[in-house]
Amino acid sequence: MLRGFLISCVLFSLFVSSTYAQSCTKYNFTSNQIFTSCSDLPYLNSFLHWNYDPSTKTAKIAFRHTKIASSRWVAWAINPTAQGMVGSQALVAYQKSDGKMRVYTSPVTSYQTQLQEGNLSFPVSDLSATYSNNEIAIFATLKLDKFNSTIVNQVWQEGPLSGDSPAMHDTSGVNVQSAGALSLLSGQSKTTTTGAASSQFNKKNLHGLLNAVSWGIMMPIGILFARYLKVFSDPAWFYLHSIWQITAYVIGVAGWATGLQLGSESPGIQFTVHRTIGIVLFSLATLQASAMLLRPKRDHKHRIYWNIYHRSVGYSIVVLGIINIFKGLNILNPENKWRIAYIGTLIGLGIIAAFLEVVTWCVVIKRNKSVTTIEKNTQGQGGLYETNGYNNGYGNGTTRIHYRV
Repeated sequence: MLRGFLISCVLFSLFVSSTYAQSCTKYNFTSNQIFTSCSDLPYLNSFLHWNYDPSTKTAKIAFRHTKIASSRWVAWAINPTAQGMVGSQALVAYQKSDGKMRVYTSPVTSYQTQLQEGNLSFPVSDLSATYSNNEIAIFATLKLDKFNSTIVNQVWQEGPLSGDSPAMHDTSGVNVQSAGALSLLSGQSKTTTTGAASSQFNKKNLHGLLNAVSWGIMMPIGILFARYLKVFSDPAWFYLHSIWQITAYVIGVAGWATGLQLGSESPGIQFTVHRTIGIVLFSLATLQASAMLLRPKRDHKHRIYWNIYHRSVGYSIVVLGIINIFKGLNILNPENKWRIAYIGTLIGLGIIAAFLEVVTWCVVIKRNKSVTTIEKNTQGQGGLYETNGYNNGYGNGTTRIHYRV
């Protein structure tokens, strides 16, 4: 009986899987169109159907994108010259705000394309599109007599609408992996994530990781060292703060350089605000590191102005770093757990800072009370004894000690 029950469960699972699994071979077009070849494209819920006549080098295609809202556009393209986006000859479709479909051809000449309408490098006829049940389908007939091979590079994409015009699609994740080779004769479709694309994807992750660790985590921790350890350990706090921030700066420069390299390898793709903040961050951090060589001695009359400058620039670096990390997260669009993890890290640092602030003030107030008692005792003897927290200085027979936060 148990064996029969298990067999029934397996058969039921297979039935459910076969019923709900999306496969191009089981799809029937409402217009009764029949396509002899099809491919389940591996990304973006997309499928390609086609008939190819080798004698006339004509391909009749149907591109389907499922599970898509009416506020987004889709595109399918052939790239006659290379793998990837630039140079691709695209068919674009979306539903306008009035409910009507717009479908047109667009040659892609740069990464920063707005998918402007234009003629392709090969003839296109019978172009149409439909939107139904959260699915956009593009139909077209392509004359490919200029192609020397029946294996072509295909690209497919989807993105948001801005009014009734296509806006920039995501530049990470599956949106940069949706490309491949299509064999018109054999009916096979193969993804071809190039080594360059894979390398760029890894560089983006490395760029984000280096900058998050340096500007977004290490720099704030370094400030905590400077603000709270000086009361308890002088001058150890200074050396720990300096070494820690220099290490963070080196890591940050590596992340900044990786970002510059990504920009040079992606002409046309530019995230202006993120890039500008990154340049400002690098400049301020370099200025901060250089200023350490010009730091006046503690008893110098201009030391107070250097302290104001040093703290202002330091806090500015931390604030700009955190802002730019969130800008970078919006660009990379990683899994939500990474954003949550970073927010949790910031909250944790904030709680630690609040706790140390209370503890430090308690210690300072207690020490200052002790100093007041000492002063009262020494004044009766014609002397003055104050506290300085950094060092004891002697002058005119007077010892000065001030505890400060």
